Amino acid sequence: MSIPTSHVYDASAAPNPEAAGFSPSRLQRLSAVLRADTDNAAIPGAVALIVRDGKLAYFDAFGYADRKTLRPMQRNSIFRIASMTKPLTVVAALLLMEQGKLLLTDPVWRYLPELRDVKVGVEDMDASTGQRRLTLEPCRRAITVHDLMRHTAGFAYGQFGDSLVQRSYRASQLMDNQQTNAEMVAKLAQLPLSHQPGTTFEYGMSTDVLGHVVEVVSGTGLDCFFAEHITQPLGMLDTAFGIPPNELHRLAEPQREAAQANIPAVVPYEPARPAKWLSGGGGLLSTAADYARFSQMLLNEGELGAVRLLARKTVHLMIQNHLPATLNYGRHTADLGVAAPLPQLGQGYGLGIGVRMHAGLSPVPGSSGDFYWGGALGPYFWADPAEKLTVVFMLQELNVQIRTRYRALLRGLVYQALR
Repeated sequence: MSIPTSHVYDASAAPNPEAAGFSPSRLQRLSAVLRADTDNAAIPGAVALIVRDGKLAYFDAFGYADRKTLRPMQRNSIFRIASMTKPLTVVAALLLMEQGKLLLTDPVWRYLPELRDVKVGVEDMDASTGQRRLTLEPCRRAITVHDLMRHTAGFAYGQFGDSLVQRSYRASQLMDNQQTNAEMVAKLAQLPLSHQPGTTFEYGMSTDVLGHVVEVVSGTGLDCFFAEHITQPLGMLDTAFGIPPNELHRLAEPQREAAQANIPAVVPYEPARPAKWLSGGGGLLSTAADYARFSQMLLNEGELGAVRLLARKTVHLMIQNHLPATLNYGRHTADLGVAAPLPQLGQGYGLGIGVRMHAGLSPVPGSSGDFYWGGALGPYFWADPAEKLTVVFMLQELNVQIRTRYRALLRGLVYQALR
C-alpha cells in the first residue's frame, strides 16, 4: 500500500532541532540524562522522539534493547506499549461511529447482550463475623459505549487493588492472554461491577470490552480492523498484536532481574507464548516512529499527509474532558501519577486519552489542551496543540516508581529546550 508523505515528518531523516524551534544545546540535556541513566543501569534503554510543526526535532536511542545479552537499543526497536493501545481502540470505535454503525449513547448490551443484566457489587462488613461481604444490586442505568471510552462503566482492573470485586476478577483470570475477547466478556458478564455505571472513574477493563464491541459491529477481529483502518493507512507498519519471528531481534526487554515487583497487570507479550487475546486495553506492540504518526494524526485533527482518518470534530470530541464535575474517582486513580485525570491536577479524561484542562495545578510543564497517555510497561506520549508538538518516549521497565518518574522528567527536559 502506498503511504502518502506530504506534510509528514520523515523519521529516517536527520533531526533538525533548530528548524523545529528547539535549542540543540538544551536538547543535549535530554540526551545526557538518558545516557547517564542507561549507563548506570537505572533503566535498560529507551527511545525518544520529538516532532514539532511537522518537523523531526529529535530521535535517538539509548542503552540496550536487552541488557542481559547486551543487544543495543535501536531507533526502530519494538516495544510492548500496554495501555497506549487504548487510544487506538477508541479511534476504531469512533471510525464506526462516523460510519453510522454505533452511537456513544448506545447501551453496550445492544452489541454484547450478555452484559444486559450485569449487577453492581456493594461491599460492607458483616457485623457478626467482622468479615467483608459482597451484596449485589441492579444497575440504575445501562452501561453505554461512552462509559467504555471514559472508564465510567464500573469495570475495574483486578490487579490494582484488593476489593472483593477485584478478587473475583483475579479468580476468573480476566487477564489470561490465551483467551478471546468473546471469552473475556463472557467472564465479565458473570462478575459484578465495582460501581454504578456513570458514577465513578475507575481505570480498568472498559477499553477491552470496547475492543470486542468493535469486533462485533465490524464483523472482524480487532487485529484486522486496526490493520485495515488505522495502522496501514497511517503507515504504522510495525504496530500489531504480535511480532514476526524474523523481527524478534528488534523486541525491547525490561531488566527483569532489577524489578522490585511482579510483571504489571498488562498483557506482557511473550514470543514463546504469543497472545491469542487481542486486548484493546493493552495488547499492541509498536515503535516510537509508528506511534508518533498516530499522535501526529490526532494533533493534525484527524489527518496525516493525504490520509483523512477521522473528521476534525470527531478528534475534538476525543480530546476534550468527558468527566463531569459530580463524578467520583476510584481509590487507585491517584496511582496514575502525573497522568491521573483528577481535578486537583487540572486534568481530565477524554475518550481513551488524558487531557489537560488548566495551565496550572499540574506539577509538570505543558499547555491547556494537551493530551497524553502511557502504558504500564513504561511507554508514554503527549501532544501539545498550542506548541504543535508531539513527543513519544519508549521504555520497558517493570519497576513502577522508575517508569512513572520519566513522564515528569521528559516533560521538563523537552519544554526547557523550546526556543
